Amino acid sequence: MHHVRWRILAGLWLAGMWMNVSLAEVPRVCEPGQQPKDARLAELKDLNGYFPFEVPETKAAWEARAEELRRRVLVSTGLWPMPERTPLNPVIHGKVQRDGFTVEKVYFESLPGHFVTGLLFRPDGPSEGAKRPGVLCPHGHGGRLQDHGQQNIRRMIVEGAERFEQSGRFPKLARCAQLARMGCVSFIFDMLGYADSGQISEQLAHRFARQRPELEGPERWGLYSAQAELRLQSIMGLQTWNSIRALDFLEQLPDVDPQRLAVTGGSGGGTQTILLCAIDPRPIAAFPQGMVSTSMQGGCTCENCSLLRVGTGNVELAALFAPKPQAMTAADDWTREMMTKGFPELQRIYQMLGEPKNVLCRPLLQFPHNYNYVSRAVMYSWFNQHLGLGLPEPIVEEDYELLTPEEYTVWDAEHPRPAGGVDYEVQLTRYLADQSDRQLAALAPRDAQSLDRYRQVVGGALATIIGRGLPKADDIQRTKVDKQQRAGYIHFEDLLRLQPMGEELPVVSLYPLSTPWNGRVVIWVDGRGKSGMYDGDGQLRAEVLRLLDGGVSIVSADLFGQGEFLTADQPPAEQRVVKNPREFAGYTFGYNHSLFAQRVHDILTLVSFVRNEEHAPKEVQLLGVHGGGPLVAAARAVAGAAVDRAAVDTTGFRFAGLTSYRDPNFLPGAVKYGDLPALLALSAPLPLWIGGESGQLPVLVRDTYAASGQADHVESSPQQNTTDAAVGWLLSQ
Repeated sequence: MHHVRWRILAGLWLAGMWMNVSLAEVPRVCEPGQQPKDARLAELKDLNGYFPFEVPETKAAWEARAEELRRRVLVSTGLWPMPERTPLNPVIHGKVQRDGFTVEKVYFESLPGHFVTGLLFRPDGPSEGAKRPGVLCPHGHGGRLQDHGQQNIRRMIVEGAERFEQSGRFPKLARCAQLARMGCVSFIFDMLGYADSGQISEQLAHRFARQRPELEGPERWGLYSAQAELRLQSIMGLQTWNSIRALDFLEQLPDVDPQRLAVTGGSGGGTQTILLCAIDPRPIAAFPQGMVSTSMQGGCTCENCSLLRVGTGNVELAALFAPKPQAMTAADDWTREMMTKGFPELQRIYQMLGEPKNVLCRPLLQFPHNYNYVSRAVMYSWFNQHLGLGLPEPIVEEDYELLTPEEYTVWDAEHPRPAGGVDYEVQLTRYLADQSDRQLAALAPRDAQSLDRYRQVVGGALATIIGRGLPKADDIQRTKVDKQQRAGYIHFEDLLRLQPMGEELPVVSLYPLSTPWNGRVVIWVDGRGKSGMYDGDGQLRAEVLRLLDGGVSIVSADLFGQGEFLTADQPPAEQRVVKNPREFAGYTFGYNHSLFAQRVHDILTLVSFVRNEEHAPKEVQLLGVHGGGPLVAAARAVAGAAVDRAAVDTTGFRFAGLTSYRDPNFLPGAVKYGDLPALLALSAPLPLWIGGESGQLPVLVRDTYAASGQADHVESSPQQNTTDAAVGWLLSQ
């Protein structure tokens, strides 16, 4: 063994000289100066990482994965459960005529007082009662009025990227005009901050860089704040909701066939196309241009949000549209490798689902990032085929007379621009929170049926937020490091390795000798790591000895970011973030689990290991103290009956009290779904003890246990020494 001090103590024991020698320090499992060999210590993943799509082997496996992914998209964008669809109150005005089509100005309310603006292109002439296909066109960065400029458009014409000097300068409007000439009703709506969408500024929506302390707090907060992230309020979420409501607007038009809806957008609009088509069943064809890639996933704050791409990427998210028709092109940008990395996997999914001809990626690597004339031609042909337009091929985009500022500006004297700015932003985040709180309050369990629904919604959200269940026992490898007999117990040191994840935990276990083992194992989860079992002199705490004297075995570990994971004596004051200089949680936690979630993963690894240990324990119990209580609450909610009993000292903690997304306890979405009381409530009907709440059970916890029919399975304690009280409860059961 590498621990010299333990060999000395063992010699004293064998010589009959044991006198409860004081330990100078907390036992260390790894070699001095060494950290566990854990993959999580590597650099964090960011939007420029590699995002391969591993296709499941069977249709059933893909369907299960697809359900999980759709929930991830909905949870991350704040749309789980789906918000109330309030009246759109649409206004259509300012109709102008062009050769083959008309253009009208539109605004409607996706939320009360929150306006979506855009332009509606319709085929010229009466439809004679016939319903036309509808095409939704999220535009992407640059706005719907993006202008290549006179010099650039001439160069692009020479290079073959565009055809017309006039309409080619405004490629996003050219797309809508041609679709209308093809017989489609097309609607291009403004991303937040562009053109007529001014309630949230372009600077805030797309260029945010620094946190605003004046907009951080549980009563008044802005977007990007910790409070917004804890409620999953984001620019991406707002734009995804706007996309859903824009589709509502389009399908409700009297001349649109709701059974023939399609979506296409480029760049940032391609991102919106991917997400909308992943979660909304209405589109029957899609053309997400320029963003389906195993490489860069979207650089803007509007294309990222916490939780979205943890363990996934744009290719897999695009696959959620399968087997419905979907096409795109590859260019000399982050999509350049699509023909060998990404598209073959999409083909495999479509083949598996029986529609191999319903996916297309056309390589156009001679062009940089674009949705140019050539790429648009691929889209026109695709929609001609899959929207049943019946037009002769090839379809050739034609020029048209440009719109004047008066013709394309939505707001005017009769339709005044709504107010925006910081006050509006704060009102919006409060409205979103209040709406969500009402939805969750209506889900509060009252009986067995409502409890099932609560578990489906809140438990489903937690499954996404934590992102992992109990690992398989066969995936956990134990390496024995040390074993020593002490006064009244045996001390074990091990390294537990979760092989598929490359995660490693230094673990200390204590086995009782003075009292026969009763078959119970307590997993001691402490905010300080395994050192929490010891006092300042390195002696086991009285509560630990009490458990051993009661015949209980104890297991504790340094969770990720604790103890032996650290290179300094103090725990981290802040979570790590990616190197992106912009202070946005989504850049980090859109691709990486939060530290809180990672520590919950470690507890789940311990639970699986102990539950399946060769000595077959009769009971597995969790004890969370000194900051470990919230972790235990979350782990028990995920592990369910794999944990027989749980004792949680909350110390009065609430996620809503956090003021930074870099706080070690930050957990995206925790406040939206009921904060710590909701995590505790998800333990129902299993036995649960709660301390740190001034002797009062949170109302949600009390009502949930009552709804489960086991009101007496939850207890609270008014005692100040909550660790001692928790130990007493565990021993009394």
